[in-house]
Amino acid sequence: MQFFFKTQIRWPTGCLIFLFVPLCAMHVSCNRPDTLQPLIITKQDSINVQKFINRAFKNMAVLKRGIQSGDLITRTGNDYTSLRLRSLNQRNQTYSHCGIASIENDSLFIYHAVGGEWNPDEKLRRDAFELFAEPYSNKGIGIFRFAIPDTTKINLIEVAKQQYSKGLKFDMDFDLKSDDRMYCAEFIYKSFLKASCNRIVFNTSKIGSFNFIGVDDIFLHPLCSLTQQIVYK
Repeated sequence: MQFFFKTQIRWPTGCLIFLFVPLCAMHVSCNRPDTLQPLIITKQDSINVQKFINRAFKNMAVLKRGIQSGDLITRTGNDYTSLRLRSLNQRNQTYSHCGIASIENDSLFIYHAVGGEWNPDEKLRRDAFELFAEPYSNKGIGIFRFAIPDTTKINLIEVAKQQYSKGLKFDMDFDLKSDDRMYCAEFIYKSFLKASCNRIVFNTSKIGSFNFIGVDDIFLHPLCSLTQQIVYK
């Protein structure tokens, strides 16, 4: 299995690229012929994509065997929104999203708060592991485990189920003070607080006057350790 490495986003360079590419495109468009060459997808391209998907699902199946209820499941989305969410992490920008694992009747589900085009009704989701970790829109996943009593893990799952039953909505304002709506890391953060009777305390991050909890604030907790992670290749 391949391993993630911490990446640093350098915004000045990114901004230069953002400006440079459109200018290049304008220059090319002014000097190229009127006819564009069609994009040709070959049979081999399709075969390579299918091989990539098959490898990813095989790796997911192996990783799935080691997951326990109460584990923190993280993923790295491959879209622009996920990139922006990763950039909010102040210490480790590997992951853009997270959820809580729960084994129910021999099936593995992930409870997680997500909004936008992925979840139009904005309600807390309970997705099968394969759907949460699918390789079509994700680059990879990580599995983390907290060194906490089993009773706390049981409480954690119960809290997640209660919030799911209530139809907890996603917090598009990312307001850490509100409890009627929550974003992904906030849902994990407050679930652990409630399950542990406020004994598990997390670091929070700040950008200017904006106070929030990032995905890295969850998996970098002193009681949390990495068990497995993969990059889809």
